Amino acid sequence: MALKATIYKADLSIADMDRNYYGDHTLTIARHPSETDERVMIRVLAFALHADPQLAFTKDLFDVEEPALWQKDLTGAIDLWIEVGQPDEKRILKGAGRSSKVVVYSYSATSDIWFKGIANKIDRARNVSVINIPSETSAQLANMAKRNMQLQCTIQDSQIWLTDGVDTVLVEREYLRGSL
Repeated sequence: MALKATIYKADLSIADMDRNYYGDHTLTIARHPSETDERVMIRVLAFALHADPQLAFTKDLFDVEEPALWQKDLTGAIDLWIEVGQPDEKRILKGAGRSSKVVVYSYSATSDIWFKGIANKIDRARNVSVINIPSETSAQLANMAKRNMQLQCTIQDSQIWLTDGVDTVLVEREYLRGSL
């Protein structure tokens, strides 16, 4: 018998002064049985950083053909392909070929080693950005993960603050390749 997803719900308020985006989102996140709280929260963070009415969580780990999140235009073409973790170069290049922009959010202590292994292989894809979230930060975000969450994300002058009303995490980003 296959294991089922655990459903997480998040009410996310975003104040992104860098992009002049302000919005409230009710998110339903299907957590794959093999997925960690840390990865769930990195997906939520990625949503907050790229928030748009067209941005959506995908089947992700349930369907190897889809990224963690994507944003499609009205014709169904993929504008933004977001991966979370340390995908192999084939997956990144697939996203680069199918979308206008690919952003990979890595969050492991071994991100530098992983990136050095794929950097030359993805060099020809000009539309790929790779961003590392320090493992200490992703661990703090994992502590916020609950089945029902009330989150606020504030972004100003490239600083990101995520809070659940009890804990607040300053999210630092390290650009390994490209930019937002």
